[in-house]
Amino acid sequence: MTRDSKWFRQAGGVMPAEVVVSGRYLSVQEREEIAVGLAAGCSIRRIAARLGRSPSTVSREVRRNRQEGWRSSRPYRAVFAQGKAEYRARRPKLCRFATNDRLRDRVQADLANKWSPRQISRVLRAEFPDDRSMQVSHEAIYQALYVQGRGSLRKELTACLRTGRAMRKPRRREGERRGRIANMVMISDRPAEANDRAVPGHWEGDLIIGKNGRSAIGTLVERSTRFVMLLHLPVKADAAHVQQAMVETIGMLPQQMWRSLTWDQGKEMAFH
Repeated sequence: MTRDSKWFRQAGGVMPAEVVVSGRYLSVQEREEIAVGLAAGCSIRRIAARLGRSPSTVSREVRRNRQEGWRSSRPYRAVFAQGKAEYRARRPKLCRFATNDRLRDRVQADLANKWSPRQISRVLRAEFPDDRSMQVSHEAIYQALYVQGRGSLRKELTACLRTGRAMRKPRRREGERRGRIANMVMISDRPAEANDRAVPGHWEGDLIIGKNGRSAIGTLVERSTRFVMLLHLPVKADAAHVQQAMVETIGMLPQQMWRSLTWDQGKEMAFH
C-alpha cells in the first residue's frame, strides 16, 4: 500500500475539503509580513496600515504569539505564532479545571468551605494578579459543577453551594417569556396604505439613547412627508415616560394625521 492510498483510506475514502480560513483571523502570510516589519524596525501602526488591519489587532497578535525567553527585543516569528494560534483555536477545548490540578484543588477546597463561586473568583484574582492560570470566572465554576460534559469539579460539591441545588434553577416562571411585549402587533399587520407611503398619517418611531444612557430622545417620522417630531424625555426613557411623551405629542396633531405607528420591539413600547 502506497503512502497516498494509506492516507486516502485514513481519510474515510473521501478527499478532505480544503480548509478555508476566515478573513477575521490573521493568515500565515500576514504573520510573515508582521515578522518582516518588526525585523525592519517598523512601527505597529505602519505594519497595520500595510496589512489593512487595526493597530490593536497587530499589537495583540505580537503580544500573544511572541516567542518567550528570547533575548531579542522583538522575539516574534511567523511560524511559531501560527502554531500558537492554531493550538488555541482547537475545538473542543478542555475545561481549565481538567488541565490545571492546582486550580482545581484550590477551588474545590474553597467550595468545601462554603465559599460562593463569585467569592472564589474575586479572591483568586486578588491573590494571583499576575498569574492567569490561577484565575477563573464564577460562571466557569458553575459550569464545571452543573453542565454535563464540563464537569471537572466533584459533583457532590454542589451541596456546598449556598443554594444547595443539584441543578441550576431557571429564573423565569413556567410559561413566562421575558422581553416579549404583551399584545404586540407585528409589522405584517400594518395597513397596506402605510407601506406605499401614499396616504399621510402613518409614522415610524425610534428611541435615541445618549452616552452612558444618561439622556434619551424619541423620534417620530411621518412616512409620506418625512416630517419629523421629537419626544421630550428629560427624566427617563422607560415605557411610562415614553407613553406620556407620545400622548402629549400626538395631541398636537389633527386626527386624520395619526393613523398608525411603527416601532421596534424595545421595552420602552411596553405600554403601547
